[in-house]
Amino acid sequence: MAKSKRRSKSQPEKSIAWVGTAASGTKTVNLILGVMTIAILLGGAIYWWQGRSAKSGFLDLAVSGQPALAGVETFPNDGRKHLKPGEHYSYASSTPTSGPHDPFPTDPGVYETPQPPTKLVHALEHGLIVFYYDRPGPEVMEQLREWAALYSGTWDGIVVTPLPGLGEMVVATAWQKKLNLSPFDAAAAAAFADAYRGRGPENPVR
Repeated sequence: MAKSKRRSKSQPEKSIAWVGTAASGTKTVNLILGVMTIAILLGGAIYWWQGRSAKSGFLDLAVSGQPALAGVETFPNDGRKHLKPGEHYSYASSTPTSGPHDPFPTDPGVYETPQPPTKLVHALEHGLIVFYYDRPGPEVMEQLREWAALYSGTWDGIVVTPLPGLGEMVVATAWQKKLNLSPFDAAAAAAFADAYRGRGPENPVR
């Protein structure tokens, strides 16, 4: 008697299991991507809100500090000539507000070491505000750091740089303008920065 031939049967169970695993994996990936998207959007919203709150706080201070602008000193324009890169120049003041300067300005930001006066003067020409400090205290430094982070534009930013010998005093400078802050007055400092920031002679943007 001839033996019956058995046909090999496919095993769909394996295919079904594989499809099920792929679907489950896709759902997991989609879930992770969804959570990441929400986290990014939430982080962006928080960052935007914090920035808006910081700017609002700065402007409120600036308004309240308007009377202090009566104490701002105005100096003659000592010129806008470009020196050779690295060339030294002796200013009449340790916190100059105009004059010959380096062709490359100091970028906005907070510095731990004194910056070359020739580069700082060019920063003023751009419309930046320069705050000089020595030992103003942690609260004052935190305030200045916040403003430097808030305003970091090439033509309207803030520079915070050391100047040994000031002690607790902070000196604010703009092109041809200066305000001594002793003791430091946040409202007066904000009013000064708001009045002159972005209004340098090279490219006024405000």
